[in-house]
Amino acid sequence: MNNRLEKIRKLFSKYRIDALLVSSTVNCKYLSGFTGTSATLVIDPYEAFLLTDFRYIEQAKDQCPQFHIIEVSGEAHLSLSRLLADRGIRKLGSESDYLTYNQFTTLRDKLVPVKLIPVKGAVQSLRKVKDSDEISAIKQSMDILDSALNNIISQLKPGITEREIALNLEFFARKQGATGNAFDFIVASGPRSALPHGTASPRALQHGELVTIDLGVIYGGYASDMTRTFAVGQCSEKQKLIYNIVLEALLAGMAAIRPGVEAKGVDHAARSVIESYGYGSSFGHGTGHGVGLEVHEDPRLSKKSDTVLEKGMVVTVEPGIYLPGWGGVRIEDTVVVEERGCRALCGFPKDSLICT
Repeated sequence: MNNRLEKIRKLFSKYRIDALLVSSTVNCKYLSGFTGTSATLVIDPYEAFLLTDFRYIEQAKDQCPQFHIIEVSGEAHLSLSRLLADRGIRKLGSESDYLTYNQFTTLRDKLVPVKLIPVKGAVQSLRKVKDSDEISAIKQSMDILDSALNNIISQLKPGITEREIALNLEFFARKQGATGNAFDFIVASGPRSALPHGTASPRALQHGELVTIDLGVIYGGYASDMTRTFAVGQCSEKQKLIYNIVLEALLAGMAAIRPGVEAKGVDHAARSVIESYGYGSSFGHGTGHGVGLEVHEDPRLSKKSDTVLEKGMVVTVEPGIYLPGWGGVRIEDTVVVEERGCRALCGFPKDSLICT
């Protein structure tokens, strides 16, 4: 955590602030290790403070040894104002990404004479690049997905419902150590597989149709994300064709990943494959996104993203083709950017359409 705090402090001169106020739960966790749901951080050039209420005092002391813990009672801004005055802070940066206009103006008025300065993306810029411990946690989270899909294959038979599949996946993942879902699992079969975010419904699987499963869990505080598409019983030539196009796009996107490449270049590599087969209009979302403490975070792999990839970034590559009334295919790997390319953090097979 010391290293992260020092990196944040190096940004103070850029934003012309004396200290940074961190109110986002996920950013508090990243900088302090605190896993509670009620905390505010104040980081100045020399010290770091965590303000929380009675419920979390002992937890904060245990989890955040590098922070001074301040118990807040009554109106929170009074404790904050006293701390800022004691530390001589006059220009306080605040996370503009996580405050509404009303919250910002209310806080600004209550902290006078301290000047509240909007700071956008400061902590997120650090979270883009993962250290070895973070990559290890994400890999372990991905391993649970591999095991869960291996366990569910034999159940993908006509008659089982999408909701039953989602519940069985979650139950298995929890037994493997997952502490929660990273999002509501997507299980979309038949024509519903043309819905990119078709959350599980009561619909029963039918012979000869596609089913797309997009799942992610939390392990060690870190998210995972993977998608596979299966054929129930048997697959048609068209299903195999669409699958192979998406697979080719996925591999092209992965091949484009390396340090120094703009994120939009990865999107272009994957998207151009699908466009070359005439299905460009059927791929309407970005090619990928960052994964970490949150399942969707920076960087974004989209048409307009100028983010330059760096070693240690963890991103998804997830092209798809969606044909309303027929169905769809999406294949998604989560990968880590390495010195000369990328490495997939999931091992579940994808080289051909699996018929269950």
